[in-house]
Amino acid sequence: MEQKFPVSSLLKEISGYFHEAGFSAYLVGGAVRDFFLKKKASDWDIATNAQPQEVMRLFRRTIPTGIEHGTVTIIYKNKHIECTTFRTETDYIDGRHPAAVAYTASIEADLARRDFTMNAIAVSLPDGEIVDPFNGRADIRAGRIQTVGNPLDRFLEDGLRPVRAVRFAAQLDFTVDAGTLQAIPQALHITKKISIERFREEFTKMLSCQTPLTGLRLMESTGLLNLFIPELMECRGIGQGSYHHFDVLDHSFLVCNACPAGMEHIHIRLAGLFHDIGKPAARKEAADGSCTFYRHEAISEKMTRSIMRRLKYSNAEIEKTAHLVAEHMFHYDPSWTDAAVRRFIVRVGKENIDDLFALRKADVFGLTGTYAEPNFLVEFTARIDTLLKEDGAYSLKDLAVNGKDLMAIGIPAGKCLGLVLHDLLETVLDDPAQNTKEALLPIAAALYERIQRFQ
Repeated sequence: MEQKFPVSSLLKEISGYFHEAGFSAYLVGGAVRDFFLKKKASDWDIATNAQPQEVMRLFRRTIPTGIEHGTVTIIYKNKHIECTTFRTETDYIDGRHPAAVAYTASIEADLARRDFTMNAIAVSLPDGEIVDPFNGRADIRAGRIQTVGNPLDRFLEDGLRPVRAVRFAAQLDFTVDAGTLQAIPQALHITKKISIERFREEFTKMLSCQTPLTGLRLMESTGLLNLFIPELMECRGIGQGSYHHFDVLDHSFLVCNACPAGMEHIHIRLAGLFHDIGKPAARKEAADGSCTFYRHEAISEKMTRSIMRRLKYSNAEIEKTAHLVAEHMFHYDPSWTDAAVRRFIVRVGKENIDDLFALRKADVFGLTGTYAEPNFLVEFTARIDTLLKEDGAYSLKDLAVNGKDLMAIGIPAGKCLGLVLHDLLETVLDDPAQNTKEALLPIAAALYERIQRFQ
């Protein structure tokens, strides 16, 4: 018996509005693909022969989200469903946008304009009949990314499609069909024209998936990496010697892959990818053939900021990522006093410690491709956890006094007050028991007097 899609009651209700008005409706896109991947769909997309104005008449609440391209968002029982009229597209004049959009009468013609066969499957509503003119289900079963029709034609139409092919391969753990893969380098002159925001969105999705290593290697082999992040390609062939088994680029790929997955950890993944990007510039070779990369973390931080600004990541994402890169070479010695550990917490930021340690663990994995947690991290983590459980001060806001308290004893607002507050924090880091108003105010007065003497 031919497989059918299990159509929900809500979709049946929605499709009823179309059918009563004499129109057809099909479920398309990721929800259909995810069904065959045995994944739960997060959203629904509908394709119909009803034109946008007709869709807006059928439903009480709609948003003309992309009406120039035939797309209207239906709001039905608090669910947002994107609805697009069957369409074909004329030539893509710039590798980004079709010269014009024309409506068509058939779902088959609409599916023919899509990128990959796995995304060119439709479900008739409400009966659940599957329309699969390009054998997308077979490609899904085979774990294969393949374009609809000629791959070079598809890539020349929209330069983002090669990036999406790589992203899907990483995200779904699929292989890219040989013909599809071979067409990517031939379309780089078109891919170069896409907006950096569109690239960043796909790149971020790829890095956040379980195994970005697949996508990173495909990006390198197809030329996509050199197109968008050429600084990384400078790391290819840079040997590291000593206990490193890989060159800088392979090491960076492995570290990125070993960092925690998920969009909430994207800054750690980016830090893993960029943490050693300054090594080619920092490399110094000795007479015996050995090499050093002194202060490469500072160069890497600067380059990370530059690359992420170019890719138009947010300032917050840039700051979080660059901070991890700058601190990834941190040192710990068991002889450290508790005060030294507290100062480390202050420097790194207690909110960043888990992320930094996750990066360091991934960095260790990237040395050889096998993982063993460094002993010093176990001890260091335990000491930090113990200190953080105590009621200590790790920032100015944690002090028992504030600026108003200091002004009340005669310290004027301004630079001097700031210096006193920072000195008080240093005092408390050395001896947390001093973090009371009674103890700190006399210390503050003495500090102010001392500063005045040396001005």
